[in-house]
Amino acid sequence: EVQLVESGGGLVQPGGSLRLSCEASGFDFVTYSMSWIRQTPGKGLEWLAIINGIGTVSDYADSVKGRATISRDNANNTLWLELNSLKTSDTAMYYCARGGPPTVIRNSPEGRGTQVTVSS
Repeated sequence: EVQLVESGGGLVQPGGSLRLSCEASGFDFVTYSMSWIRQTPGKGLEWLAIINGIGTVSDYADSVKGRATISRDNANNTLWLELNSLKTSDTAMYYCARGGPPTVIRNSPEGRGTQVTVSS
């Protein structure tokens, strides 16, 4: 059974930073590119970042480029997203996902997500 468990969200002040984690199980982690996506109430899923299976290539959406770093540890089946200079517009539920766009924003997230709230 595929499981993706996100953690690390919380309440952060504007300008702050967070490091989100995703623990994966039930599939061969290293063979999948992995993405981070997010969803705000009333809006669709937004793709944020992707990293290839061996962790050597990454790409980012314009909305987080320069503020985000995606990374992975294949020995421990873990994915991370570090997000800096947080804005109120970053408030959302964050999910990790197998694969990349557009597939990851067409399907329902496989995990429960972790809530990030940016507010003073």
